[in-house]
Amino acid sequence: MTEMRQIITHLSAHKTLTRDEARKILSDIANGIYDEVEMSSFLTIFLMRSITVEELSGFRDALLEHCLRIDLACEPLIDLCGTGGDGKDTFNISTLASFVTAGAGAKVAKHGNYGVSSTCGSSNILEYFGYRFTNDQDKLRKQVEKAGICFLHAPLFNPAMKNIAPVRRGLRVKTFFNMLGPMVNPAFPQKQLVGVFSLELARLYSYIYQQTQKDFVIIHSLDGYDKISLTGDFKMISNKKEKLTGPEYLGLEKVMKEDIKGGKTVKESADIFMQVLEGKGTSAQQNVVAVNAAYALQCYFDRNLEECLNMANESINRGKAKQAFSDLINISKKG
Repeated sequence: MTEMRQIITHLSAHKTLTRDEARKILSDIANGIYDEVEMSSFLTIFLMRSITVEELSGFRDALLEHCLRIDLACEPLIDLCGTGGDGKDTFNISTLASFVTAGAGAKVAKHGNYGVSSTCGSSNILEYFGYRFTNDQDKLRKQVEKAGICFLHAPLFNPAMKNIAPVRRGLRVKTFFNMLGPMVNPAFPQKQLVGVFSLELARLYSYIYQQTQKDFVIIHSLDGYDKISLTGDFKMISNKKEKLTGPEYLGLEKVMKEDIKGGKTVKESADIFMQVLEGKGTSAQQNVVAVNAAYALQCYFDRNLEECLNMANESINRGKAKQAFSDLINISKKG
């Protein structure tokens, strides 16, 4: 099954791909075998039906085979990454939580990209502030060493993502590439906080991640957010336990969806980003960032959640998160 016409016919007949078939197709995409129309047709099929564990595993295998692996000479590392695609247009919660986590003493390898189904992704926000994307291993090692965090701009490490980027921008809806993003961090972090846009995907991730040696926390808010939104209850699945919880249980106030909306432009998003970093955000904004960072810190340090929430708030209030951010931007500019 090599020609895209055969693949589309196969999938249109409600058949699925084996793990090897999925791996081969995405490898061909990485190698530039298919044109934009063919890739668009392929992605569209998966908008109309659920993806299987075998297919998602095969796609992940292909991306990891083709990625530019990076050794940051630091263990353990953690990534905080959401799938995106939840259509909620929140401010940059997971990116901010990454700096809060780094400010609290963890070593972070943040994987991210430009926004596809949202106005402002993690790459948009960091680029706005002058961060210079790189895949130079020595530069990234220096960033982790000095700032506690580095940023891995996905297209520089994943050629398949780069080839299909114009198609994804054209479609402007979530595709299975949203599902794959958190799975293909080229630094291969040993720990990870992943936010997913559906409960079904949380189950798929849990099944796949249980086959790895990672310490992981998978998050899904039941009202559709790919992060802890504090707008209601959320599901937490880790390699140790599974739990349904919510803001009241955590001793936090429930927030309204309007409280965590992002900006309509990159500049507006950047303004919100800096306000939160400087400890000048609203209580809703700070609480949402802090609680996502707290779960990452719990995954990293294996401490109780209350202690980790205190660590996260301290990272914001004492300027540690902002210092990690400033250090990262400055180091990247110096090259």
